[in-house]
Amino acid sequence: MGNWLVFGLGFLAQLLFSARLITQWLKSEKSKKVETPVLFWKLSLLGAIFLFIYGFLRNDLAIMIGQFLTYGLYWRNLKIQHEWSDRNIIFKISTTIIPFLLVAYVIFFGNLNWSDLFKGENLSEWIVIMGIVGQIVYTSRFFYQWYYSEKHNESSLPRIFWILSLIGSCILFTYGIFRKDPVLMSAHFFGALIYVRNLYLIKKASCQEEHPKHLC
Repeated sequence: MGNWLVFGLGFLAQLLFSARLITQWLKSEKSKKVETPVLFWKLSLLGAIFLFIYGFLRNDLAIMIGQFLTYGLYWRNLKIQHEWSDRNIIFKISTTIIPFLLVAYVIFFGNLNWSDLFKGENLSEWIVIMGIVGQIVYTSRFFYQWYYSEKHNESSLPRIFWILSLIGSCILFTYGIFRKDPVLMSAHFFGALIYVRNLYLIKKASCQEEHPKHLC
């Protein structure tokens, strides 16, 4: 597959992730507090599928690990929001079966040399490690979000989620520079702007709760 097709697939995945952030951002701006729309999680599922394929085609272990670990958390958040009704049966079946087919293909038919994934494409090992560390930090935000949502029995995006998003995004943006990956660089640059804005909205909402008569 040509590089332009591979990068096109990666940009499609990031377009879906960007759309989820824009949807969440617009709804949050409207309500003046951080919101968690259902569409955020649906777009996350679709984006994860395409980005996993992109990571496989690019031999990028960091990307593949990140999408593999977070996919189930996206699915669980839709469950918490009671979105797996009969009217969503086609979406539910497709987003459940496709990941299993992808993983099965990678394991049994992908002809991957797993040791090469740790070396990357002419990259030093420390750069690959940077990517994996960045992906772990970036992925941990959803594990915290899952814990927080289960504890409060409500799907939400707390402050620590956005802090971990910003830290992980900065690391992955740097990793993307070394890897010369336009998909990672553009995605995490744009994402960082939204993360900073959400942290500001959370701080402002908290200030207004504590000091309702003051201008925050």
